[in-house]
Amino acid sequence: MMKGLYTTILLWAILAGVKAQSNNTWQGKIDTEVWVAAQQQSTLEFFVYLADQANTTAAKKLTTKNEKGQLVYQLLQQKATATQANILQLLQQKNAWHRSYYIVNGIWVKGDVTLIEQLARLPEVAKIIPNPEIFNNLPQDQWQAKSGASPSAIEWGIQKINADQVWQQNIRGAGVVIGGQDTGYEWFHPAIKRQYRGDTTNHNYHWHDAIHTIRDTANLNPCGYNTTEPCDDGSHGTHTMGTMVGDDGNGNQIGVAPEATWIGCRNMDRGFGSPATYIECFEWFLAPTDTNNLNPDPTQAPHVIANSWACPPVEGCNPSNFQVMQQAVINLRNAGVFIEVSAGNGGPSCHTINSPAAIYPESFTVGATNINDELVNSSSRGTVLVDSSNRLKPNVIAPGADIRSCIPGGGYSNKSGTSMAGPHVAGAVALLIAAQPSLAGNVDSLETILEMTADTIIATDTCAGTLPTQIPNNMVGYGRINLRRALEYIRPDLFVVVAVAQLPTNSLQVYPNPLTTQLWLRTEYPLGKSQITISNTLGQIVFIESTYLSMNHHLELGELPKGIYILTIENEKKYLSTKIMKL
Repeated sequence: MMKGLYTTILLWAILAGVKAQSNNTWQGKIDTEVWVAAQQQSTLEFFVYLADQANTTAAKKLTTKNEKGQLVYQLLQQKATATQANILQLLQQKNAWHRSYYIVNGIWVKGDVTLIEQLARLPEVAKIIPNPEIFNNLPQDQWQAKSGASPSAIEWGIQKINADQVWQQNIRGAGVVIGGQDTGYEWFHPAIKRQYRGDTTNHNYHWHDAIHTIRDTANLNPCGYNTTEPCDDGSHGTHTMGTMVGDDGNGNQIGVAPEATWIGCRNMDRGFGSPATYIECFEWFLAPTDTNNLNPDPTQAPHVIANSWACPPVEGCNPSNFQVMQQAVINLRNAGVFIEVSAGNGGPSCHTINSPAAIYPESFTVGATNINDELVNSSSRGTVLVDSSNRLKPNVIAPGADIRSCIPGGGYSNKSGTSMAGPHVAGAVALLIAAQPSLAGNVDSLETILEMTADTIIATDTCAGTLPTQIPNNMVGYGRINLRRALEYIRPDLFVVVAVAQLPTNSLQVYPNPLTTQLWLRTEYPLGKSQITISNTLGQIVFIESTYLSMNHHLELGELPKGIYILTIENEKKYLSTKIMKL
């Protein structure tokens, strides 16, 4: 990810002198980082998070993506309108720069210490969190022009996840919209111009710029600010979009879903963003607007969003405010939008998936593999400790080493990192929706399909007690995505079923046996779409599950009564059968 090396001077001497305040007082609402910075600066940026947040879970019960999106938009707008009036009136009276949000009920503000205190004293305000104005001189991108920078048929990452086999079924992403928030996009690059939802004369509902202000007067952004058409100030965004949809028609087959269309939002100033810029792009994706930021329309929302970025502490994200951005992710997901997030490049150490939005359970977090199907050493691992959740991550892995894609200026180059892996998954989601349109807006099903049909990849390390043979684990999640298997699962009508001979019992390993709550199944090779049945000694079925059975499969059997059972795995005919004991 484009974060580079950051240097932050923490004023511990000052912090040591600040008394701990109760969260029931106005002082307790102010993040320590904000309060300390306010003593040192005449004005600063911060984000005001309101106590009353809309509950959008009702949208999950609706059928279509448009229905979900419209209800979420309506609920969020109503909540913001009803609760922000007093705060906005104060900001207008003080002539303070501000920007109101609704995907998270909050306001981006520039002000001084006096204004911060006045806002904190309002009962509507829950938290005042950092949104620092910090500019870092990022190192030059490690683009490597090599022999692979010329067309070489279909790129290896596309072949590795079997996207090209999905294309053979005339499924290439048509009718699906992919969103990307990044450093921006060179929309007229030959590899992605045809797939852009806008055109030369119309960027309404297709592009938004969340970079509004100059952060470094000595080093102005080459794209400018508040741009009304796509521009890439760092090349990272163009490269990621190429992996999702790229195909120039002249042999550069770099994209997983070359017939999908794309829209974009710039959330970073040359690789550096803030909670407010990330949240602003999430909000725009919920209900894209015209280039004047007016007339939002949730029916224009994308089906999937790729997020190849992170929000580390230097950008203002810390455990005290993680829930703020998570609220945006939850609301967007409830609106039926699949949210893919790159895991980060902090490996091989464990617990390095440690910043938003990769840490959230509502995000689909992606690690990186190389051409040999090995976990990339730098790919971040779980568990997630930074929020004390001990959450298992990543969800899956995908090709992310030496990935060839497009860059500004009309060229192509190679790049490595989980930033390159994530777009493979976003493109995969587009292909699945194109193959089965009923999956549009059904995020739970899409996530399950990608996880259950992934290829088992055995890592060489162990994190947080999850062994390489345990699936899922904190190194590779459920494994490397496999679109051929996913397509077989959702569209079996496209393939001829080949009979497989019954397997001997010793080809199945069941552990632990006896078990207490969890049971793991391991087979010599994936068995494909199967039915797992557990019966008691009377022949009564007490558990049944239809799934795509990879080499490792996990069952939760904690509610099963103690006793002896028969476990069978069937696919057209019986494959395997064995006894298990529940203690």
